[in-house]
Amino acid sequence: MKIYHILLLLTVFLFACNSKNDRSDAYGNFEATEITVSSEANGKILEFNINEGQKIDKGFYVGVIDTIDLVLKKEQLINMQKAVASKTLDLSAQIDVFLQQKKNTLINKNRLEKLFNDGAATQKQLDDVKGAIDLIDKKIKSVKVKTKSINDEIAALDKQIAQIEQAIKKCYIKNPVSGTVLTKYVNTGEIAMFGKPLYKIADLNEVKLKVYISGDQLPKIKLGQEVEVIIDKDKKSNRKLKGKVSWIASSAEFTPKTIQTKKERVNQVYAVKVIVKNDGSLKIGMPGEVSFK
Repeated sequence: MKIYHILLLLTVFLFACNSKNDRSDAYGNFEATEITVSSEANGKILEFNINEGQKIDKGFYVGVIDTIDLVLKKEQLINMQKAVASKTLDLSAQIDVFLQQKKNTLINKNRLEKLFNDGAATQKQLDDVKGAIDLIDKKIKSVKVKTKSINDEIAALDKQIAQIEQAIKKCYIKNPVSGTVLTKYVNTGEIAMFGKPLYKIADLNEVKLKVYISGDQLPKIKLGQEVEVIIDKDKKSNRKLKGKVSWIASSAEFTPKTIQTKKERVNQVYAVKVIVKNDGSLKIGMPGEVSFK
């Protein structure tokens, strides 16, 4: 009986030692960088081609918001621009006429200067022709000012058209990042408003396990350190994965109520994030453990 008791005590002791050695250093939950994609336009959703759980690539065409009002406004601005631009043709024709008048007047001026030098023309005649040239120059300058004003108006309409085109472009919903659709907030036929959430997406190829450690554990870990991540395989066994420390909090915080720590008496802990490659079995919110050994 004594030998039996000794063997029993040794078995219990070894089990306790193994349990202690297998005990994890930190506990937490898996998370991912979630992006909420919101509407950049107002109007009725004509198409919305995604479902929750669907994997979609960056640039994937998600849907479209009604663009009729914007297209009509763009056409109106284009017609206005054409009408304004037609005025420049008239002004250009006026400048051609004034330049021809100036050319003819300069010929008269040269002729009068010769006559004046020969005493066959008066100073008044010469002054009158010079005044006529100055008047033509002023008319040309006035037309050029009007032309610049019209060109400025055309440029302003160009900018308005560009703004409308940009607004139309925003009506076509394109996915900003590759990932899995987590939540879908709207459906085809609903009204979208600027800033209204449409869906939430996250890249689940890599997830992060956010755990909490005590101050005395902090010196034992560093950025880039490879660690062992433990998750539940079934009710009785665990599964081990490789992870890498990607972030360590710079300051302590009070222990979250939902987190078990290595030492329950510790009041403040440091948050640590561990990147883990996801084979599809890891889910957001799923619990996990970390061993720094």
